[in-house]
Amino acid sequence: MSQQSNDAESQRLIEERLRQQNWKRWGPYLAERQWGTVREDYSVDGSSWDAFPHDHARSRAYRWGEDGLLGICDREGRLCFALALWNERDPILKERLFGLTNTEGNHGEDVKECYFYLDSTPTHSYFKALYKYPQAEFPYAQLLEENQRRGRTEREYELLDTGIFDDHRYFDVSIEYAKAAPDDILIRIAIANRSSELARLHVLPTLWFKNTWSWGRTGEGYESKPHIELNNRGIVATHSTLGQFHFIAQPRSGQDSVKFLFTENETNVDRLFGTANASPYVKDAFHSYLIQNQQNAINLTSGTKAAAHYLLEVPPGETVLLKLRLSAESVDPDFGESFDQLFEQRIQEADEYYAVLSQNLAADEARVARQACAGLLWSKQFYHYGVADWLSGDPTQPSVQRDAHPNRDWANHLYNRDVISMPDKWEYPWYATWDLAFHMIPMAKIDPDFAKQQLILFLREWYMHPNGAIPAYEYGFSDTNPPVHAWACWRVYKLSAPRGERDRVFLARTFHKLLLNFTWWVNRKDSDGKNLFSGGFLGLDNIGLFDRSQPLPTGGELAQADATAWMAFYCGTMLSIAIELAAEDPAYEDVASKFFEHFIAIADAINTFGGTGLWNEQDGFYYDQIRLDDQDPIPLKVRSLVGLLPMLAVEVLEKSVIDRLPGFSKRMQWFLENRQDLAQRISCMHGDQGHDRLLLAIPSRDRLVCVLKYLLDEAEFLSPYGIRSVSRIHKDQPYSLWAGDQEYRVGYLPGESDSALFGGNSNWRGPIWFPINYLIIEALERYHYFYGDAFKVECPVGSGQWLTLAEVARELGDRLYRIFRSDESGHCPWQGESQQYVTLGWRDLTLFHEHFDGDTGRGLGASHQTGWTALIARLAFGNRVGIRLSSSR
Repeated sequence: MSQQSNDAESQRLIEERLRQQNWKRWGPYLAERQWGTVREDYSVDGSSWDAFPHDHARSRAYRWGEDGLLGICDREGRLCFALALWNERDPILKERLFGLTNTEGNHGEDVKECYFYLDSTPTHSYFKALYKYPQAEFPYAQLLEENQRRGRTEREYELLDTGIFDDHRYFDVSIEYAKAAPDDILIRIAIANRSSELARLHVLPTLWFKNTWSWGRTGEGYESKPHIELNNRGIVATHSTLGQFHFIAQPRSGQDSVKFLFTENETNVDRLFGTANASPYVKDAFHSYLIQNQQNAINLTSGTKAAAHYLLEVPPGETVLLKLRLSAESVDPDFGESFDQLFEQRIQEADEYYAVLSQNLAADEARVARQACAGLLWSKQFYHYGVADWLSGDPTQPSVQRDAHPNRDWANHLYNRDVISMPDKWEYPWYATWDLAFHMIPMAKIDPDFAKQQLILFLREWYMHPNGAIPAYEYGFSDTNPPVHAWACWRVYKLSAPRGERDRVFLARTFHKLLLNFTWWVNRKDSDGKNLFSGGFLGLDNIGLFDRSQPLPTGGELAQADATAWMAFYCGTMLSIAIELAAEDPAYEDVASKFFEHFIAIADAINTFGGTGLWNEQDGFYYDQIRLDDQDPIPLKVRSLVGLLPMLAVEVLEKSVIDRLPGFSKRMQWFLENRQDLAQRISCMHGDQGHDRLLLAIPSRDRLVCVLKYLLDEAEFLSPYGIRSVSRIHKDQPYSLWAGDQEYRVGYLPGESDSALFGGNSNWRGPIWFPINYLIIEALERYHYFYGDAFKVECPVGSGQWLTLAEVARELGDRLYRIFRSDESGHCPWQGESQQYVTLGWRDLTLFHEHFDGDTGRGLGASHQTGWTALIARLAFGNRVGIRLSSSR
């Protein structure tokens, strides 16, 4: 989105950036799941799923955050709003999304609900979501029992499989938010009865304060206890740092007022632990009042949690509309024409904002891309985790012993209290830094300021470890993710503004901190100084024969093609950043020279160390190697993304740019003349071939051709829907290795994992993953930028069709887009065998899964991981309208 736009949403973004208006103070920052997280785990054995199960969530106050159904909160998570529903059949009040834990699902944790993020502007001046609520009793037990019965070779049993939506026996509950001002939020809740019979529904729009007062602590985030109380217009919520907010609700026709229920957001210790409650008013009071008919469970005048109670009788096929307002000002309860006009105005402004990005797209493509943006924006979450306080426990709570916890190394500095882009607010309601890097690529086009702020945040001193490590995720901050943060900073820098207007201060700020991280990688992951790296599983989970984060069962050391390639990729990116900064500050020329030489050294090691490095001449592919003392290396001949990743390490340097950097140019020339053993890693073209550029890449031209033959072979990596994570050749020819009396084996698994390694909900042995596909597309564009139209490859192999590498990149992007392209019936590959999404009320709804079946394109893993799967929007807004995804210029 051009920052020169004059539409209303762009102006709000400018006002936010200049701190003239606090438009982002409120947003969809409320988690979809807080229970079962590491933060809320105060158990002895550290089993987070068991320590705080779903059954506790309605009754137990959270320590670090809150969750709710399609809700909102302020950017510090103090005051929260969300939906609660009851169909008069469910055993519990529907206040949050239900799903199975890691040990309950046959493929790990999995949300078992049908909900959709439909729209959002970057400032959340307008945003909308949909929840499909069954009218029959929600099948909690059936979902649990059937998934536990099924084995890992069977598919997951989903809510749609239960038949509960048959005959349209459900409510469509859509919720819209529109901001009249930064602290004035209008809310519309539409309840549509899709069945052929009248149906009753209790709707409880709920407002509550995060519990900050029960832990015996003071200081930031532990202000005096807030309160919510009834007044003559509705209710008033008062907080010592947030201020005062008024919440009003429109009465139903024929009623003078809405009934408000109150309680305290405090644990029902009587129900959970058999200890007397200090107050009769506890967190699950609304459940007790409605479902158990306990009239004395609620307070009628005040508390820290409140709800407007609507009992609706919705005729068949009709829709009931509820209107509410949350405002810092005491506003008149006017829910008439002006209320609806504000919504129509915000919707029109959202349309105008996205029209620029989608102007050349077909209607179906524009809809998918916009829903991807909505999911990305809805996945922002307030995340609070102070490691020191968590490790020591709280004064008013039972003591905990965490001396051996892996996060103890982060206790002295790591303090998270920010709105952060999450992979999935139910399945992954905690940040993952390498996921976030990919989130920021599409975010750079819809909200460049937020993209830059997020990347800077993880390099700040209260996130980055003093040794230079970047925190991975809350299960283990010290785990090693692929080093893609520098790449994200470089891409966001270029995507967020046209040349000449780019934010060099942002680039310099991130570059200096990334130097620390790069040094950490070199010191920790290349301890013997051979430039062959071992980074652990590196985000690819079960792609290898064994857990690469653990000691090898064979003994010796593992030289990883992907770890080494990632470091070359990191080097190349840092080199490009340094050259960019050196254009205005010669001090960066020295460090550019350092990264230039380091890239060459890594490329040489992976190609020649010990003879041929990690390259296998016989197969024409890169493999991991086990290196034992005084023995020849053992190649692990699994054809997987591990061997494709060396392709990603490619940078093109313009000689005209280098010539303007005399210090760098002089040192590079010395290197080429005096280190001719390494200089062969540089490819050169000259003016008579159309340009004067240098290519830094791991594979030579010949080796690139070999790798591309595997990449573009439909019997190997090339799927109708993108690039597979493991070659299909391993379906009939699995690779195995014996270590002692144990066989380790990798076969092609296009769908779910057949093992419990890493929880079993993630599979890198065949499915298609958007982040790596996107990086491959970018790399192919850079190769084309150097080699030009004369370099053509057969795509697909055996087809007789020869394409330039730019055309191959577009072909891969188009195959990824096929996952979301509907046929004449409205069916899309991501839907798998389900026919529900071709029916009325479902047809235009899209889920953006974590990964996709390598043969069919069926969605797998987390169903709302719009974080990195939102890259589909970048492909649509960029490549499909003729804009280069990347450029070395």
